Formats: sequence, structure tokens, C-alpha cells
Amino acid sequence: MKSPGFKALGVHQKLNHFPGTFQIGRKDRLWRNLSKMQLRFGKQEFNFFPRTFVLPQDIKLLRKAWEDGGSRQKWIIKPPASARGIGIQVIHKWGQMPRKRPLLVQKYLHKPYLISGNKFDLRIYVYVTSYDPLRIYIFSDGLVRFASCKYSSSIKTLSNKFMHLTNYSVNKKNSEYQTNSDDKACQGHKWALKALWQYLGSKGINTTLIWEKIKDIIIKTVIASDPYVNNLMKMHVRSPYSCHELFGFDIMLDENLKPWILEVNISPSLHSNTALDASIKGQMIRDLLNLAGFRIPQREDVVAACSSATSSTNLSADEKVKQAFYPTQRYADQDFLSTVLEVLTPEDVRALAESEDEMNRRGEFERIFPSPSSSRYLRFFESLRYLNILLDQWEQKYWNNRTKGVLLRSLCQDGIHLGTSDPAHIVRNGQRMK
Repeated sequence: MKSPGFKALGVHQKLNHFPGTFQIGRKDRLWRNLSKMQLRFGKQEFNFFPRTFVLPQDIKLLRKAWEDGGSRQKWIIKPPASARGIGIQVIHKWGQMPRKRPLLVQKYLHKPYLISGNKFDLRIYVYVTSYDPLRIYIFSDGLVRFASCKYSSSIKTLSNKFMHLTNYSVNKKNSEYQTNSDDKACQGHKWALKALWQYLGSKGINTTLIWEKIKDIIIKTVIASDPYVNNLMKMHVRSPYSCHELFGFDIMLDENLKPWILEVNISPSLHSNTALDASIKGQMIRDLLNLAGFRIPQREDVVAACSSATSSTNLSADEKVKQAFYPTQRYADQDFLSTVLEVLTPEDVRALAESEDEMNRRGEFERIFPSPSSSRYLRFFESLRYLNILLDQWEQKYWNNRTKGVLLRSLCQDGIHLGTSDPAHIVRNGQRMK
């Protein structure tokens, strides 16, 4: 749906997209936004995507890189908004470049990690329940999709899509393609992600480290879309409840088991052609719908919502001061930031209670942002947001003893989240009222 279309959503309605996520869902926008982040924060933090050019704009830069790269280099060509492997090819001569524009030209990852001689990629399911505050979940299982032909780096093989592409929609057409219906088995051309971890673990590989690196690049990629999505949410969406989104991240491991991001799908396929697909996607969707926290509205609320133009939380003047103050302290130390929890205002209690409730419904999803170690990511946001600081500090304080955080329950029982005149929850100039 185009961004202005979100204006039509009632506050009781929920749509499975945020406005503006095409900023990572379209291949050309993804690389533009990640390149911007790399320029700003350096290769040390943002070096998990292949060198990419968007034609026609980058034609001169590409020509130079091509000439500097020598004769044995390989490039992969992709239309910027296609799916299912359509229009993708691997080339090694300038003359093979298609005339059609726009076009994405990417350095080919020519040394992938191989299993039994075959190349593969990972489909990782990432669910974002909110952009302000940002809350990102990753599903504990996923799919491993193999090319159906043994890999060769020979230039003569570049036209063989069954060797160089891992898309299921391409490989299922190969007569050699082997199905797999067992989510525990390491056989055929599609495995469960957990089966891959089992296989690599049996070879003495530290799979936890790979998983942590994957989570790192997912958080950074979602943050790259944050300014666009939040601006459009403010402009077009009445209630943050109305949007949530499932992303399919495609990730490849190179010969050193370093993860590289290939693309982000904003409408990942939920077809389940086999028992393997059904067991993984079925559990994932069941957990996602529990996590989504659908609220059944009263009939009169629906009528009222459809006739009212706007719906936003009414913050007190003091809450507005507190929410404006903390984000301006970008370089404040941890001791200072932790003071955000000293006086919990009604809006704070609402945000924290919603976050904790959600956490308790997560099923096989793991929350990766905010988390006890996610403070380091706050510097990557274009603008620091109050609720991100609040949730980050809450995680740091209570992650290893969530029962202590149950104080929220008593606050809600006292109705603090609905607004209060209790001096213990009122802020004046950033200080608790005595």
C-alpha cells in the first residue's frame, strides 16, 4: 500500500506492513541506505554487503571498479524490484551487461561456504512489532536453500542458474532437485536452519558466533530504515498499533563463515509446499500472530474510530519535557541515562507494560532489540528517540531478573498508565516532584 493509503486505517485495524519499508525491501534502496551507513560509521561496523552499483547513476564508478578488478572478476546483475530469481544473471564481460535500466550490479560472492560441494543461502524470519520504540524479533528456525548443482568457480559455468542461484523457485525446475520433508534431516536441497546448526556443530564450528553475527547485521539493517519509516508513520498513521511487519532476510555465508546480506523481502513467501515448510512456517506464523497482540474492539469503538480524524496519546506538559530532554543527551554516560527510570510517568508505564506483555508472548521468537547488549546500537540511529532509551535502560536493569520488573503490574493495577496526580509519577523539569 502506498504511504498515504495508511491514513485510511482505523485505530482498531492492523496492517502487515509499515509505510516506507521498501527503503530496505527494494534492492537498490537497501544498498543506498547501507552504503550511507557505511560512509558514516565505517567499514568496521557496516561491511556485510557486497560492493554494489545502481545503473544508470553509478555507471562511471562501475566502469572504473570493473577496470581495476582484472579479467577474472564476476558480477551479479539484478533488477532492483524483482523476486524469485527473475532477471538475475552472473556475468564476467562488460559486453554482457543488459541494456535495461534501472539495474543493480553487485560484486559476486565467488567463494561461498559449500556443503557437499553445493552453495546455499539462509532465509531468516525477522518480525518488527513497532518502530517507535523499535522492537525486533528473530525466529529461532528458518530455511537453508541449496543450489541444485555442485558449485564451480569456472567462468564457463556462469550461465548455469541451478549452480549460482539458490532461489527455490529457480531450482525446483531442475530434474536433479531433491526435496526434503524432514525438519531434522540434512538431506535434499532444502534444510531447516536448526538442522544446519546441528551439522556445522558436529564439525566443531561455533554456530552461536555465526548466529550472533547474523543478529548484528539484521539490527543494523532495520535501523537503516528507521528515519524513513518513523517520518511516514508520523505523517500517515494514527496509531502505532496499526502496523507490524514480517521480513525475510536472505543471508549467505562465505568460505570463512562470515554472513553477508543479499536482500530483504517485505512479503516473504509463506507457501508451504512440503512438510518441512509447513512445520517451520506454521510454527513461525502461529507465534507471530500471538506476538502481534490483536485487540478485539468494541463495536462503538469501531464506529467512533472511523469517524474521528486523529488518535494520539495525550501527554502531559511534564511528560513532553521529559521525552524531549533525554534524546538531546546523545553523549551522556550510562549513569545519567539510567535516571530515565527514576520517575515512571503514565506514558512510560504504558510503553514498558506493552513491551513486557509482548515479551511474554514471544514463543520461538527471540527479541534482539532492545536487549541487554543493544545499547551499542543507539548511536546508529539518525535521531535518538526517547522510548528507545527508556526500553534500553529497562532491559539493562531487569533482563536477568524480569520478576523485579513486575512492579509494572502493581502500577497498572493502580491505574498509573491511565494518567495520575500521584507526585511519585510526576516529573518537573526532569526531576521527580517531592
